[in-house]
Amino acid sequence: MANSPSGDSMMDRLVRILDSFDANNPTLSVSNLSRRADIPKATMYRLIDELVAHDLLARDESGNVRLGLRLWELANRSAATGDLRTAALPFMEDINQLLGQNTQLSVLHQDEVLIIERLSRPGSVVNPANVAGRMPVHRTSMGMALLAFSRPEVIHGFLARHQELMAATHPNFRAEMVEIRRNGFASFDGFIDPDTTGAAVPILDESGYQIAVLSVVVPRGSETLPSVALALRTAARGISRALGARSSH
Repeated sequence: MANSPSGDSMMDRLVRILDSFDANNPTLSVSNLSRRADIPKATMYRLIDELVAHDLLARDESGNVRLGLRLWELANRSAATGDLRTAALPFMEDINQLLGQNTQLSVLHQDEVLIIERLSRPGSVVNPANVAGRMPVHRTSMGMALLAFSRPEVIHGFLARHQELMAATHPNFRAEMVEIRRNGFASFDGFIDPDTTGAAVPILDESGYQIAVLSVVVPRGSETLPSVALALRTAARGISRALGARSSH
């Protein structure tokens, strides 16, 4: 794709525009979008017009911009996440009903935890996870469970890229990984919210490596954590079997 005068390609600019939106900024003014994407306002107006025409962005009555429905449509055609979500949803609904807490399905993507699905529950504890949102690996039980059950080269690569961060937040990293693998789940108190505990169980492939992770957040100090972990492990095994059955057809 053609480069701009600044040297970045059209694809670079389009990705920066789409990446400017997040859970805290679902709608942006043109000025804010121009600043966040580091694109001149005159150019931004032209790009917005083109993206709106393709329904990749949408304008409201005040002229502010948000992501378009076509992005949601395209994202939901993804075979990998679509099969995973379809296989997991019945088990997630059971967990949601049984435990009475929000339930998440996540994957490891670009060194972050990407939330694929979340089932909400009235009266549940604080939980910042949002569908299509990202969370840090080192501060979530989801991330640490995903990392613990990753292939060795994935773990080594992650540590090489985030050596200082992991040394500061997980000085006993290798011991933690051993414990997570031995227990079959990860659980951390107050990493995101001081009053909650996250519990996460990996969904494994036939080789014993993670495909995704199933998790809930419960009140800190909850006596139900052992039963929560057991329920998650049972559900995760069911999802793994369902995915295996789908792949064999």
